[in-house]
Amino acid sequence: MKGLHIIADLYGCRNRDILASSTNLREICVSACRDVGLTVLGDHFYQFDGIDSTQIGGATGAVVFAESHLAVHTWPERDGATLDVYVCNVTCDNSAKAEALYARLAAAFEPTEAMVERVWRGRDQPALQQKKQRLAAVK
Repeated sequence: MKGLHIIADLYGCRNRDILASSTNLREICVSACRDVGLTVLGDHFYQFDGIDSTQIGGATGAVVFAESHLAVHTWPERDGATLDVYVCNVTCDNSAKAEALYARLAAAFEPTEAMVERVWRGRDQPALQQKKQRLAAVK
């Protein structure tokens, strides 16, 4: 279950077409997941109404894939979005897919600024660690 969790706040997003449309946001997110080689299992996106007639509502959504998830939330009134990209796997390192997914989405939003944190999650299970130690001792 090792994986890379990328958490990003995007500011000054210039692509308003995906900030204010759950339909466009869904299309970009699902396509990006598939394009980087993730196995999409399902998705759900929602369009918010604006607070009043002067504001456009934002969108929120999630894509669940076999390797974990993507969650996105937009604030068109602030030209901002948040991304939560977590890609893991028990048998291999999928961090390159997490990075590729983040890069595609960031490019789509066209932010002028981003705050990004990367968190490495998981560790070998004790049984796997013991097996590795036994194999190393045999060599």
